[in-house]
Amino acid sequence: MSPGPRFRRATRQRLNERLLAARLYVITPDQGPDRLLAVAAAAVRGGAEVLQLRHKALARGSLLELARRLRELTRKAGVIFIVNDHVDLALLSEADGVHLGPDDLSVAGARSVAGDRLLIGASASSPPAAIEAIEAGADYIGCGPAFATPLKPLKEVIGPSGVFAVASALGPAAPVFAIGGIDASNIQELTAAGVRRVCVVRAVGDAPDPESATRLLRRMLEE
Repeated sequence: MSPGPRFRRATRQRLNERLLAARLYVITPDQGPDRLLAVAAAAVRGGAEVLQLRHKALARGSLLELARRLRELTRKAGVIFIVNDHVDLALLSEADGVHLGPDDLSVAGARSVAGDRLLIGASASSPPAAIEAIEAGADYIGCGPAFATPLKPLKEVIGPSGVFAVASALGPAAPVFAIGGIDASNIQELTAAGVRRVCVVRAVGDAPDPESATRLLRRMLEE
């Protein structure tokens, strides 16, 4: 028997409480499955509180297999697990949530499919866009680019002040995670601006020692 709506709402509420307490959100790199799994495990050991599976090149079957393995890893560690783009794969892998970009299913559409079974994250670079996403049913916002990044070369950098403006517009109930070009060399620019939640990709995925890199970023966010 599947859990009822009241149970699912309570589960989503607990996940939202954990999300509000989170500081460091790590996104997996577009690397081979073995390296990706190793980076994910290192990030979890290093103190990442949220882990997102994002891989643009893998076939859906391989992506689902990876999602299930990461779900097992994160469940044991008590880490929130998010799947990028794919609501169906998030549901099939029993992930905690899905993150949607501007070219994916709409937040309202994803909420109608997933109900309270998933956290839903959305990308937004301005207060009006963030407010619209939250009103449509998103639980959190990924906001940026905070700094220049080769992953989003055509997007206008909004800087730490732009991220802070979005976070201020939403207030304490909806967490905003800065994203885009963030690493140990510039994270203090974000904390100085009042931003204490970040998403990173290359700062952990490309590091020679991903676990140590994660620990450093987590410590800098808490200073």
